[in-house]
Amino acid sequence: MFTLPQLLDEDLQCLNATLSELITQSEASTAVLTDKAGFRLAEHGDIGSFDTTTLAALASGSFLATQAIAQIINEPNFNSVYQQGDKQSMLVCNVDEFTVLIVIFPATVSVGAVKYYALSAIQAIANQLRIAKARSPEEGMDLAMLNIADTPELFKRKDPSL
Repeated sequence: MFTLPQLLDEDLQCLNATLSELITQSEASTAVLTDKAGFRLAEHGDIGSFDTTTLAALASGSFLATQAIAQIINEPNFNSVYQQGDKQSMLVCNVDEFTVLIVIFPATVSVGAVKYYALSAIQAIANQLRIAKARSPEEGMDLAMLNIADTPELFKRKDPSL
């Protein structure tokens, strides 16, 4: 079973626009959309000042650990993780069954404001992922199952005559 739909350029443009709007509205510095295995799907903002690949992997792992804690204490669902720092804070929110949204913002910005704007971004992201899935329900990928040592398999043409 595929965890992510096949994303086209139009999907990525929509996702990036949503992340951009989230950053503008919430005064966050960075927004990253990742699958729950930690693979980045889209990112926007101040992405040059730190390693977003590692951030995505660790934040996704943190979110999944929090979900496991929720099960232990009989909580049906924790839908976000908030990490407060002296300079920067991070909010990781569930988008759907397969993706999470990571928002990095200055500690001076209210987490309530970030959550408020993140809710509409989450709805827009989930909607775009549903559109992508409906466009091609039998196609997609599970990024965690990719073998990066075998890239010819990943980039092979569907129609060998092309």
